[in-house]
Amino acid sequence: MKRAKFDDAAREALTNCVKKLETSTDAELVLVVRARSGSYRHADYLFGALLAFAGLLFLLFSPFDFHQYWVALDVALLFLLGTFVGSRSNTIRRLLTSEKVREEAVRTSAAAMFYEAGIANTNAEMGLLIYLSILERRLELIADRGILKGVNALEWNQLLFDLHQTGRKPEPQTLLAGLDNLGALLRNYLPATGENPNELPDMPRFELK
Repeated sequence: MKRAKFDDAAREALTNCVKKLETSTDAELVLVVRARSGSYRHADYLFGALLAFAGLLFLLFSPFDFHQYWVALDVALLFLLGTFVGSRSNTIRRLLTSEKVREEAVRTSAAAMFYEAGIANTNAEMGLLIYLSILERRLELIADRGILKGVNALEWNQLLFDLHQTGRKPEPQTLLAGLDNLGALLRNYLPATGENPNELPDMPRFELK
């Protein structure tokens, strides 16, 4: 089954969802979807080294005869090939990195985005960031003080857990469902007062290359 993509149709649907949420609550939501939060070049090199090592073992123990010059050339080519394949595969990068490393990369990038996008600078401290990183299959939610003061802590923590689960399946439909649940909670505790202007863009920020 082919996965849904974060394309123009998904961008439009998510934009409408953000607009709907902000008309019924004072929260200012920014949505960011990234292909990855780290470079993971070390994983690419590691896969290249593993492929080169496997090739070396084959050349050394193969019943066929190879000239020594070809051994060095083949190992180098296999390393380059493995590095290239690793750089094009989210699966390989996930397999060759620890969950801790991936989590730290997403948290660091999300925290930087919270300030870079001006979410921390809203007048009523009602900024809210949802940051989805596809390679890591992780979603981070960062809220400013105005939101954290206004919502029920127990319900908020349950919502965080549910949204983290949403991140494990990074698709537009699951994200839309998570936003609907977020909107319901915000409407309950932080309904629109008409005094909070729209300070941040509603269109999601897609960084998928």
